[in-house]
Amino acid sequence: MVVLVLTACPPGLRGYVTRWMLEISAGVFVGKLSKRVRELMWERTIETVRSGRAIMVFSARNEQGMSFLVHGHHWESIDVDGLTLMLRPHRDEDARATGTSAPRRTGWSKAAQRRRAR
Repeated sequence: MVVLVLTACPPGLRGYVTRWMLEISAGVFVGKLSKRVRELMWERTIETVRSGRAIMVFSARNEQGMSFLVHGHHWESIDVDGLTLMLRPHRDEDARATGTSAPRRTGWSKAAQRRRAR
């Protein structure tokens, strides 16, 4: 079983994927593919997705019973003692990567300052 999730991708890629898989929701495709077709589809997805994101989950012979591939997503897959987990970046690191970092506030809140002054 293979699940492919596409976000912000061109319509042509969605049409290409529907040749082998069913679209059960917007951008979510499900199907049973051979390893060769799955690998070729993933290569084509990476070439075509542009600035969008793609995540593919498929059955595998391992402890988890599945494996996944990630492209263009800020979450990344990591291996921890033979288990594949998704690493979610810390908010500050994520903000620095996008360049929208706001300065961190320090000190007491205004309400706490008023209470203290009484």
